[in-house]
Amino acid sequence: NPFIALSLLMFIAGSAIPVAFFLFFVVTTAVMACIGVVVMEGVVIAVGGVALLCVLCDLGALSLGVSGVLNICYVVLSTLVNYWYASRDQIWKQEVNGSLPQKSPPASDLSDNNGKNE
Repeated sequence: NPFIALSLLMFIAGSAIPVAFFLFFVVTTAVMACIGVVVMEGVVIAVGGVALLCVLCDLGALSLGVSGVLNICYVVLSTLVNYWYASRDQIWKQEVNGSLPQKSPPASDLSDNNGKNE
């Protein structure tokens, strides 16, 4: 039927431009979405990398600080323990040798003794 064929031809010709615009819009949107996702992914990765760098730097500084404090505590405690054992050992050796120095009475006791002697 020529009337249906002509109507179909007119419909296809008339709808070609809107369909072409629609397909162009779909392709453009898909390309922009891919580019946008790539750009957004890059931004997210960059921000995440900077955040990770900050966290790692803070952890490094914290570990250095804790390590320094623990090293200082170790040196101080080991020095005190060595001093304590050395002084105990020295006192023990003096007791064994019998050369433990006699403690002199305090000055107030001497003045009391002088007063009693007179």
